[in-house]
Amino acid sequence: MHLSQVDLNLFVVLEAIYREGNITRAGQQLNLTQPAISHALKRLRDLLQDPLFVRQGAHMMPTPFTRNMIEQVRQALQILEVHVSASRNFVPEDTRRNFHLSLWEYAEALILPLLLRRLTHAAPGMSITTSQVKRRDLETELASGSVDLAIDIPLTMSDRIRQKWLLNDPFVVIARHGHPAIADKLDLDTYLGQRHIQVSSRRHGPSLVDIELSRRGLRRQVFLRSQHNFPACVVVSTTDMLLTLPERHAQLLHTGLMNRVLPFPLQAPRLEAHLYWHESVENDPANRWLREEIEKALAPEPRAPAAPRKSGSERRRSQC
Repeated sequence: MHLSQVDLNLFVVLEAIYREGNITRAGQQLNLTQPAISHALKRLRDLLQDPLFVRQGAHMMPTPFTRNMIEQVRQALQILEVHVSASRNFVPEDTRRNFHLSLWEYAEALILPLLLRRLTHAAPGMSITTSQVKRRDLETELASGSVDLAIDIPLTMSDRIRQKWLLNDPFVVIARHGHPAIADKLDLDTYLGQRHIQVSSRRHGPSLVDIELSRRGLRRQVFLRSQHNFPACVVVSTTDMLLTLPERHAQLLHTGLMNRVLPFPLQAPRLEAHLYWHESVENDPANRWLREEIEKALAPEPRAPAAPRKSGSERRRSQC
Protein backbone atom coordinates (compact mmCIF):
# COMPACT_ATOMS: atom_id res chain seq x y z
CA MET A 1 0.00 0.00 0.00
CA HIS A 2 1.47 3.34 -1.10
CA LEU A 3 0.88 6.50 0.92
CA SER A 4 -0.49 8.25 -2.17
CA GLN A 5 -3.44 5.86 -2.03
CA VAL A 6 -4.37 6.88 1.52
CA ASP A 7 -6.70 9.73 2.46
CA LEU A 8 -5.09 11.13 5.61
CA ASN A 9 -8.47 12.49 6.74
CA LEU A 10 -9.45 8.89 7.45
CA PHE A 11 -6.92 8.82 10.28
CA VAL A 12 -8.40 12.01 11.71
CA VAL A 13 -11.71 10.13 11.88
CA LEU A 14 -9.99 7.09 13.44
CA GLU A 15 -8.45 9.22 16.20
CA ALA A 16 -11.76 10.97 16.92
CA ILE A 17 -13.64 7.67 17.26
CA TYR A 18 -10.89 6.31 19.52
CA ARG A 19 -10.95 9.44 21.70
CA GLU A 20 -14.74 9.75 21.93
CA GLY A 21 -15.60 6.03 21.91
CA ASN A 22 -18.73 6.86 19.95
CA ILE A 23 -19.44 7.57 16.26
CA THR A 24 -22.01 10.28 16.93
CA ARG A 25 -19.75 12.22 19.30
CA ALA A 26 -16.80 11.82 16.92
CA GLY A 27 -18.95 13.36 14.16
CA GLN A 28 -19.89 16.26 16.42
CA GLN A 29 -16.22 16.93 17.21
CA LEU A 30 -15.30 16.91 13.50
CA ASN A 31 -18.49 18.65 12.35
CA LEU A 32 -19.38 15.63 10.19
CA THR A 33 -22.61 13.65 9.93
CA GLN A 34 -22.88 10.14 11.36
CA PRO A 35 -23.17 8.58 7.86
CA ALA A 36 -19.98 10.42 6.80
CA ILE A 37 -18.12 9.06 9.84
CA SER A 38 -19.40 5.54 9.21
CA HIS A 39 -18.40 5.74 5.54
CA ALA A 40 -14.89 6.92 6.46
CA LEU A 41 -14.56 4.07 8.98
CA LYS A 42 -15.61 1.52 6.33
CA ARG A 43 -13.01 2.85 3.88
CA LEU A 44 -10.30 2.62 6.53
CA ARG A 45 -11.38 -0.92 7.50
CA ASP A 46 -11.09 -2.00 3.86
CA LEU A 47 -7.74 -0.25 3.53
CA LEU A 48 -6.17 -1.72 6.68
CA GLN A 49 -7.96 -5.09 6.58
CA ASP A 50 -9.04 -4.88 10.22
CA PRO A 51 -12.39 -4.12 11.95
CA LEU A 52 -10.58 -1.32 13.92
CA PHE A 53 -13.53 -0.98 16.35
CA VAL A 54 -16.10 -3.41 17.76
CA ARG A 55 -19.45 -2.05 18.89
CA GLN A 56 -20.44 -2.75 22.50
CA GLY A 57 -23.77 -1.03 23.08
CA ALA A 58 -23.26 2.63 22.23
CA HIS A 59 -19.50 2.36 22.73
CA MET A 60 -16.92 1.62 20.02
CA MET A 61 -14.18 -0.56 21.49
CA PRO A 62 -10.82 -0.47 19.64
CA THR A 63 -9.30 -3.71 18.41
CA PRO A 64 -5.73 -4.65 19.38
CA PHE A 65 -4.61 -3.46 15.93
CA THR A 66 -6.05 0.01 16.61
CA ARG A 67 -4.64 0.21 20.13
CA ASN A 68 -1.18 -0.69 18.85
CA MET A 69 -1.07 2.07 16.25
CA ILE A 70 -3.10 4.89 17.83
CA GLU A 71 -0.11 6.63 19.48
CA GLN A 72 1.81 6.72 16.21
CA VAL A 73 -1.27 8.05 14.41
CA ARG A 74 -1.70 10.78 17.02
CA GLN A 75 1.93 11.81 16.83
CA ALA A 76 1.78 12.00 13.04
CA LEU A 77 -1.41 14.08 13.12
CA GLN A 78 0.09 16.34 15.79
CA ILE A 79 3.21 16.98 13.73
CA LEU A 80 1.12 17.77 10.64
CA GLU A 81 -1.14 20.12 12.61
CA VAL A 82 1.81 21.96 14.15
CA HIS A 83 3.56 22.49 10.82
CA VAL A 84 0.36 23.64 9.14
CA SER A 85 -0.37 26.00 12.06
CA ALA A 86 3.18 27.35 12.03
CA SER A 87 2.86 28.25 8.35
CA ARG A 88 0.24 30.88 9.11
CA ASN A 89 -0.06 33.55 11.75
CA PHE A 90 -1.92 32.67 14.94
CA VAL A 91 -4.63 35.19 15.82
CA PRO A 92 -5.86 34.63 19.42
CA GLU A 93 -9.06 36.63 18.86
CA ASP A 94 -10.10 34.31 16.00
CA THR A 95 -9.07 30.89 17.31
CA ARG A 96 -11.64 28.23 18.18
CA ARG A 97 -9.06 25.74 19.41
CA ASN A 98 -9.51 23.60 22.51
CA PHE A 99 -6.45 23.01 24.69
CA HIS A 100 -6.14 20.04 27.01
CA LEU A 101 -4.14 20.77 30.18
CA SER A 102 -3.01 18.24 32.75
CA LEU A 103 -3.23 19.87 36.20
CA TRP A 104 -3.35 18.65 39.75
CA GLU A 105 -5.71 20.23 42.28
CA TYR A 106 -3.44 23.02 43.49
CA ALA A 107 -2.43 24.11 39.97
CA GLU A 108 -6.03 23.99 38.79
CA ALA A 109 -7.31 26.12 41.68
CA LEU A 110 -4.51 28.64 41.38
CA ILE A 111 -4.12 28.98 37.62
CA LEU A 112 -7.57 28.56 36.03
CA PRO A 113 -9.25 31.67 37.50
CA LEU A 114 -6.29 33.85 36.52
CA LEU A 115 -5.85 32.26 33.08
CA LEU A 116 -9.53 32.24 32.10
CA ARG A 117 -9.86 35.90 33.06
CA ARG A 118 -7.13 36.68 30.52
CA LEU A 119 -8.52 34.37 27.82
CA THR A 120 -12.02 35.85 28.09
CA HIS A 121 -10.67 39.06 26.57
CA ALA A 122 -7.66 37.91 24.54
CA ALA A 123 -9.03 34.66 23.02
CA PRO A 124 -12.81 34.46 23.62
CA GLY A 125 -13.22 31.47 21.29
CA MET A 126 -10.53 29.36 22.91
CA SER A 127 -11.69 26.60 25.27
CA ILE A 128 -9.83 24.65 27.97
CA THR A 129 -10.21 21.03 29.07
CA THR A 130 -8.42 19.84 32.22
CA SER A 131 -7.65 16.44 33.68
CA GLN A 132 -4.99 14.93 35.92
CA VAL A 133 -2.86 12.53 33.90
CA LYS A 134 -0.91 9.97 35.88
CA ARG A 135 2.71 11.06 36.07
CA ARG A 136 3.99 7.81 34.58
CA ASP A 137 1.80 8.44 31.50
CA LEU A 138 2.46 12.15 31.13
CA GLU A 139 5.27 11.95 28.57
CA THR A 140 3.25 9.59 26.37
CA GLU A 141 0.18 11.84 26.54
CA LEU A 142 2.21 14.93 25.63
CA ALA A 143 3.92 13.10 22.77
CA SER A 144 0.62 11.86 21.34
CA GLY A 145 -1.00 15.28 21.47
CA SER A 146 -3.75 14.08 23.81
CA VAL A 147 -2.41 16.66 26.28
CA ASP A 148 -1.12 20.02 25.05
CA LEU A 149 0.48 21.30 28.27
CA ALA A 150 1.01 19.98 31.78
CA ILE A 151 1.77 21.65 35.08
CA ASP A 152 3.24 19.36 37.72
CA ILE A 153 6.02 18.91 40.25
CA PRO A 154 9.60 18.45 38.95
CA LEU A 155 9.65 15.17 37.00
CA THR A 156 12.28 13.17 35.16
CA MET A 157 11.46 13.32 31.46
CA SER A 158 13.28 12.58 28.20
CA ASP A 159 14.88 15.35 26.15
CA ARG A 160 11.78 15.41 23.96
CA ILE A 161 9.79 17.02 26.77
CA ARG A 162 10.46 20.71 27.23
CA GLN A 163 9.91 22.25 30.65
CA LYS A 164 10.08 25.58 32.41
CA TRP A 165 10.02 26.54 36.07
CA LEU A 166 6.65 28.05 36.98
CA LEU A 167 5.95 28.08 40.74
CA ASN A 168 7.97 28.01 43.95
CA ASP A 169 5.67 28.39 46.96
CA PRO A 170 6.52 28.09 50.68
CA PHE A 171 4.48 25.83 52.93
CA VAL A 172 2.15 27.17 55.61
CA VAL A 173 -0.02 25.56 58.27
CA ILE A 174 -3.79 25.97 58.58
CA ALA A 175 -5.37 25.71 62.03
CA ARG A 176 -8.76 26.71 63.38
CA HIS A 177 -9.18 29.91 65.36
CA GLY A 178 -9.19 29.08 69.04
CA HIS A 179 -6.97 26.02 68.68
CA PRO A 180 -6.11 25.18 72.32
CA ALA A 181 -2.43 24.47 71.65
CA ILE A 182 -1.64 27.50 69.49
CA ALA A 183 -1.39 31.05 70.81
CA ASP A 184 0.37 33.78 68.85
CA LYS A 185 2.67 31.56 66.81
CA LEU A 186 3.28 27.91 66.02
CA ASP A 187 6.57 26.37 67.12
CA LEU A 188 7.99 23.05 65.95
CA ASP A 189 7.28 21.11 69.17
CA THR A 190 3.63 22.20 69.10
CA TYR A 191 3.39 21.33 65.40
CA LEU A 192 4.75 17.82 65.95
CA GLY A 193 2.48 17.29 68.96
CA GLN A 194 -0.75 17.74 66.97
CA ARG A 195 -2.73 15.44 64.72
CA HIS A 196 -2.33 16.18 61.03
CA ILE A 197 -4.14 15.84 57.70
CA GLN A 198 -2.13 14.73 54.69
CA VAL A 199 -3.65 15.43 51.27
CA SER A 200 -2.65 13.05 48.49
CA SER A 201 -4.27 11.32 45.52
CA ARG A 202 -2.18 8.23 46.36
CA ARG A 203 -3.19 5.63 48.92
CA HIS A 204 0.30 5.37 50.42
CA GLY A 205 3.57 7.23 50.56
CA PRO A 206 4.99 10.29 52.31
CA SER A 207 4.50 13.90 51.31
CA LEU A 208 7.30 16.40 50.68
CA VAL A 209 6.76 17.69 54.24
CA ASP A 210 7.07 14.19 55.73
CA ILE A 211 10.22 13.52 53.72
CA GLU A 212 11.79 16.69 55.08
CA LEU A 213 10.78 15.86 58.66
CA SER A 214 12.17 12.33 58.29
CA ARG A 215 15.45 13.72 56.95
CA ARG A 216 15.81 15.63 60.24
CA GLY A 217 14.83 12.61 62.36
CA LEU A 218 11.35 14.01 63.04
CA ARG A 219 7.89 12.60 62.51
CA ARG A 220 4.34 13.94 62.68
CA GLN A 221 1.14 11.99 63.37
CA VAL A 222 -1.05 11.81 60.26
CA PHE A 223 -4.55 11.11 61.52
CA LEU A 224 -6.39 11.67 58.21
CA ARG A 225 -5.25 11.05 54.64
CA SER A 226 -7.58 12.97 52.31
CA GLN A 227 -7.82 13.23 48.52
CA HIS A 228 -8.56 16.96 48.31
CA ASN A 229 -7.51 20.11 50.13
CA PHE A 230 -10.88 21.86 50.44
CA PRO A 231 -12.57 19.06 52.45
CA ALA A 232 -9.41 18.95 54.55
CA CYS A 233 -9.76 22.69 55.27
CA VAL A 234 -13.36 22.10 56.37
CA VAL A 235 -12.19 19.35 58.75
CA VAL A 236 -9.56 21.73 60.16
CA SER A 237 -12.24 24.35 60.90
CA THR A 238 -14.17 21.89 63.10
CA THR A 239 -11.32 19.94 64.75
CA ASP A 240 -7.89 20.50 66.30
CA MET A 241 -6.08 18.89 63.37
CA LEU A 242 -3.54 20.82 61.28
CA LEU A 243 -3.13 20.97 57.51
CA THR A 244 0.16 21.87 55.79
CA LEU A 245 -0.02 23.09 52.19
CA PRO A 246 1.43 25.70 49.81
CA GLU A 247 0.82 29.30 50.83
CA ARG A 248 -1.14 30.50 47.80
CA HIS A 249 -3.40 27.46 47.92
CA ALA A 250 -4.03 28.10 51.61
CA GLN A 251 -5.02 31.69 50.87
CA LEU A 252 -7.52 30.47 48.27
CA LEU A 253 -9.07 27.75 50.41
CA HIS A 254 -9.32 29.14 53.91
CA THR A 255 -11.51 32.14 52.94
CA GLY A 256 -14.86 31.88 54.69
CA LEU A 257 -13.79 29.01 56.94
CA MET A 258 -12.41 31.24 59.72
CA ASN A 259 -9.14 29.33 59.86
CA ARG A 260 -5.70 30.74 60.63
CA VAL A 261 -2.76 30.59 58.23
CA LEU A 262 0.51 30.21 60.13
CA PRO A 263 4.14 30.04 58.97
CA PHE A 264 5.55 26.53 58.75
CA PRO A 265 7.81 26.17 61.82
CA LEU A 266 10.78 24.77 59.94
CA GLN A 267 13.02 25.82 57.08
CA ALA A 268 11.58 23.37 54.58
CA PRO A 269 11.68 22.85 50.80
CA ARG A 270 9.24 24.95 48.82
CA LEU A 271 6.71 23.37 46.50
CA GLU A 272 7.95 23.66 42.91
CA ALA A 273 5.89 23.27 39.76
CA HIS A 274 7.04 23.17 36.15
CA LEU A 275 5.26 23.73 32.84
CA TYR A 276 5.74 20.81 30.41
CA TRP A 277 5.21 20.47 26.66
CA HIS A 278 6.42 18.20 23.84
CA GLU A 279 9.16 19.22 21.44
CA SER A 280 6.73 18.87 18.50
CA VAL A 281 4.79 21.93 19.72
CA GLU A 282 7.84 23.99 20.66
CA ASN A 283 7.22 26.36 17.74
CA ASP A 284 3.47 25.97 17.44
CA PRO A 285 2.25 29.61 17.63
CA ALA A 286 -0.94 28.74 19.53
CA ASN A 287 0.81 26.52 22.08
CA ARG A 288 3.60 29.05 22.55
CA TRP A 289 1.06 31.85 23.03
CA LEU A 290 -0.82 29.86 25.69
CA ARG A 291 2.43 29.07 27.52
CA GLU A 292 3.17 32.79 27.65
CA GLU A 293 -0.34 33.56 28.90
CA ILE A 294 0.04 31.03 31.72
CA GLU A 295 3.30 32.66 32.79
CA LYS A 296 1.73 36.13 32.66
CA ALA A 297 -1.27 34.95 34.68
CA LEU A 298 0.99 33.77 37.49
CA ALA A 299 3.29 36.79 37.48
CA PRO A 300 2.86 38.93 40.61
CA GLU A 301 0.86 42.07 39.96
CA PRO A 302 2.91 45.26 40.26
CA ARG A 303 2.21 47.19 43.42
CA ALA A 304 0.87 50.70 43.11
CA PRO A 305 3.42 53.29 44.29
CA ALA A 306 2.76 54.50 47.81
CA ALA A 307 1.27 57.98 48.04
CA PRO A 308 3.73 60.56 49.43
CA ARG A 309 3.18 61.31 53.10
CA LYS A 310 1.67 64.70 53.86
CA SER A 311 3.32 67.13 56.22
CA GLY A 312 1.56 68.11 59.42
CA SER A 313 0.36 71.45 57.98
CA GLU A 314 -0.97 69.69 54.85
CA ARG A 315 -2.89 67.17 56.96
CA ARG A 316 -4.45 69.96 59.00
CA ARG A 317 -5.54 71.82 55.86
CA SER A 318 -7.07 68.63 54.35
CA GLN A 319 -9.15 68.13 57.51
CA CYS A 320 -10.65 71.62 57.32
